[in-house]
Formats: sequence, C-alpha cells, structure tokens
Amino acid sequence: MTVDHLNTLLLESAVILLFAVVAVRISTRSGLPSLLIYLGIGVALGQNGIGISFNNAELTQVLGYAALVVILAEGGLKTSWRSIRPVVPAAAVLATLGVAVSVFVTAAGAHWLVGLEWRTALLLGAIVSSTDAAAVFSVLRMVPLPKRLTGLLEAESGFNDAPVVILVVAFAATGELDPWYVLVGTIIVELVVGGAVGYAVGKLGAYAVRRVALPSSGLYPIAVLALIVLAYAGGSLLHASGFLATYVASVILGNSKLPHGPAVRGFADGLAWIGQIGMFVVLGLLVTPTSMGAAVVPGLVAGAVLVFVARPLSVLLTMTPFRIPWQEQALLSWAGLRGAVPIVLATIPLVSGATDAQQLFNVVFILVVVFTLLQGPTLPLVARWLRIGEGDIGQDLGIESAPLEKLHGHLLSVHLAPGSRMSGVEVSELRMPKGAAVTLVVREGSSFVPDRTTVLREGDELLVVTTDEVSEAAERRLRAVDRGGKLAGWLEHAEGPSAVSRTSRRAPSLAGKPSAAGKAPTAGKPSIARKKTG
Repeated sequence: MTVDHLNTLLLESAVILLFAVVAVRISTRSGLPSLLIYLGIGVALGQNGIGISFNNAELTQVLGYAALVVILAEGGLKTSWRSIRPVVPAAAVLATLGVAVSVFVTAAGAHWLVGLEWRTALLLGAIVSSTDAAAVFSVLRMVPLPKRLTGLLEAESGFNDAPVVILVVAFAATGELDPWYVLVGTIIVELVVGGAVGYAVGKLGAYAVRRVALPSSGLYPIAVLALIVLAYAGGSLLHASGFLATYVASVILGNSKLPHGPAVRGFADGLAWIGQIGMFVVLGLLVTPTSMGAAVVPGLVAGAVLVFVARPLSVLLTMTPFRIPWQEQALLSWAGLRGAVPIVLATIPLVSGATDAQQLFNVVFILVVVFTLLQGPTLPLVARWLRIGEGDIGQDLGIESAPLEKLHGHLLSVHLAPGSRMSGVEVSELRMPKGAAVTLVVREGSSFVPDRTTVLREGDELLVVTTDEVSEAAERRLRAVDRGGKLAGWLEHAEGPSAVSRTSRRAPSLAGKPSAAGKAPTAGKPSIARKKTG
C-alpha cells in the first residue's frame, strides 16, 4: 500500500464512519435497528451497488471475531454485577440448555419444512440460536424494562456465544461428527476453563490497575482493554472459550473500583461502535443480493420456526423452574435478538468448505435482516402489551480514581442524579466520617464553598476531600444517603474511627440490601468520580 492508497482509504473510511454516526440518530428516531443501516451501507458499496468486489470470507470471519471481542468487552464493562447476580443461574441455563433446545427445534423445522439434510439443518440451527450481544446491549438500554429482565437478557447474550461457536465449528467440520457426549463434554470443559481464565485475568488485572500509578489517564483504558483481549487470547490458546473469558473478565473489571472508570467505559464504548460499524459494513460487502432469491423462502421459514417455536419453547423449558412469570417469559422470547453474530458464524462453513455453505450464508442473512427488522422496533410495543412495568432507570454509580504520589488522600467528585434522596439534605446531615469533608459545590455553572447548613439539590456536583484511611467509608456513606436519605444508617454512624469500622462491616447493605433506616428504593444514584491525591 502506498501513501496515495492510504489517503484514499482514510477518506472512504471517514465518510463511512460519519454516515454511520448519522445513521445512529436516524435509527433512534425511527426505531429501525442501526445494524440494518450498516449492513445496507455494505451492500450499497458491494458488487450490486458501487461495485466494490469483496469475497474474502476468511478475512470477514477474523474481523468479525475481533469486533465481537470488543463488543463483549464494552457490554461486560457496562454490566452491573448487582443487577445480573440474581439471574446468573437462569441466564447460564438459558445460554446452554436453552441453546440446545433452540438448535434442535430449529434444525427439525429446517429439515422437515425446508428439506435440508440433517447435518446442514443442525448447522443452521446452531448458527442462528445465539442472541447477539451488540443488538441486545444497544436495544435494551433504550427500552425501560425491569432490571431483572434486562440483566437476564444481557447475561444470556454474553454467555451463549461460547457454546454456539463450539457447536458451529463441530457441525461445519468435514468428516463424521463426534458422538453427542463428546460434544457435551467439550462444551463443558471449554466453558469451565474459559470462565476460569476470565475470572483470573479480571481479578488480577483489577488488583494491578488499582495499584499502578500510570503517568497519564489515557493509559488506563488501554490497559483495561489489553487485559480483556489477554483473557480472550489466553482462553482461546488453551482451547477454551475465549468469548466467555472475555465477558467474565470485562464484567469483573467493570465492577471493580478502577482508576478512571468512566473514561475506561467511554473508550470501550467508542471502540465497540467502530467494531459494530466495521463488522456490519464488511458483512454487507460479502453479500451479493442478486444471488439470494433462492434463500428467501428457506430464510423466512427457518426464521419463523426459530422466533415463534424454538425460542419460546427454550424459554418455557428453562425459565419455568426459576418461576419466571409467563408475561416475562413471553418478553424474553421476543427479545432474543439476532444480529451480526449469526452472520459471522455463517462464515465458518464458508471457510471450512462445508456442503451448501454459500446457500446457508444467504439463508442466515435473510433470516437476520427480516426478523431483526420485525423484533427490534416492536419490542417496546410488546412490553407495553404484556404490561411489563418500566424498570428502575436510575443512573449507575460511576467511580473514577486517579492515583498520584504525594498527598495521601482522595478527591471524590459526586453528581446528584435526578431522584437522588441526597437532594434536600444539609451538608452537616451527610455525617461524613472524620477525615472527610465537602469542600466545593458546583450548581448551575457556579461554584461555592458550602457551610454546614448548605442544602444540596439535584444536579449538584460535590467535591469531597478524604484521607486514605476513610475514603472507602466516605464513599459508602454517600451511597447510603443517596439510597436512604438523611436518616440512612442513623444508629450505626457516629464520629470517630469506630464509625468507620462499623461502616465497613455494613458494606453489603449498600450494595443492594438496604439498611434498617434506608429501605426505600433508589430512583437515581449519585455519580462519584474518585481521584487519589496521595
């Protein structure tokens, strides 16, 4: 590649990215999933459009895997462990046993209704049975669902890529299939080892990042993303599930008190958008619309079996033991969104040279486009029809830490979100531990030094200075007042070191179990940015 070629490539890439950014705005207003617009861009640039010739399935698969790692990383970093912890068992069952039910039911429909031979039908069922993390993360965050459902769907989409990839690789391989018990054993081993790798990298990485003072805040997002990629690569090289390792590591890192946490998540969010745009555009380039006529009917039939039979049956069989109400089961069935993952997985048969691989790719493409267009925009309507109440749309707690070297203290930046019960509380009523003080309030663009009687309001930004010894206790106290108001923990809190000790022992109550005086639910949580000044 010459410099002139590079200049042309950069110009084309910039135009595509800018158009894709505008497309996000269009999709938000219209309810049309943005992934379809990105696919449309790729198709328009392809052989039946502008005329760019691209048929490299292997490169598409590699780029798709790389993009999925970044997308899973972003989703994991933004996933609240407190929200998904109660539903992890249900999500794990839905992502394994539920996937198995979906694969076999879809394969049976493709065999008997479409006429595919059994191995090809099983391959199709495996390809389309994984929900897409990018589609789920982007759509659900715009739909006010209860946290339990949102957490369940997000956790499922993070977990189910791993077993599906194993099945697709097995079904797409040439030669005879391994016995079913070998496949099951392989899946179990790869999931266990992948989860262990992700857990180890996440825990050790969080420990290291919290204790290493890097010279620039911009290095922390790079370090965190490198750790997540390390989890994927380590898991894959151990012949385990790299995707599960990625998701587990990113969830652990995202729920740790990382330095510059909001900056890390913002960096990952930007990379995930680039990954989504690039992946969908390349997938669109790989498609030749004029050759898809024969795939329309099989795609619609297989999609109908998947969406209206296989997915609801898998949800019913796996979620009933967890006593999920039927209305929520119905929404879980309809919210099993497909996206880029099935199309990327459909490149595996192309690369391996499986029978009818090109026809299978076309069927998957038709299925994803049609049923994403059907499910995505109608999800809010289905939620209202099922009378699924709006979720708690409070803002997540954001903690930023910038370790320095000299002052042995921390600077906490606190934002009072709408609905925070800290609003209306006087500074003295915060009852901060000894060694912590509110030093500045920023209100409506103006800043002032508060006194003990200053009343806090929604939208205020507070700067709180603490010593090293009480920084965590001060942070917990702020969260407690946000959840329970001025009376939160009244009997437990007092001045002096003993109060700090008691606050530390009460930490679990501030992470989801309200204290005796703070049982009211949180409508909005303060965003706390934490900077170490010592």
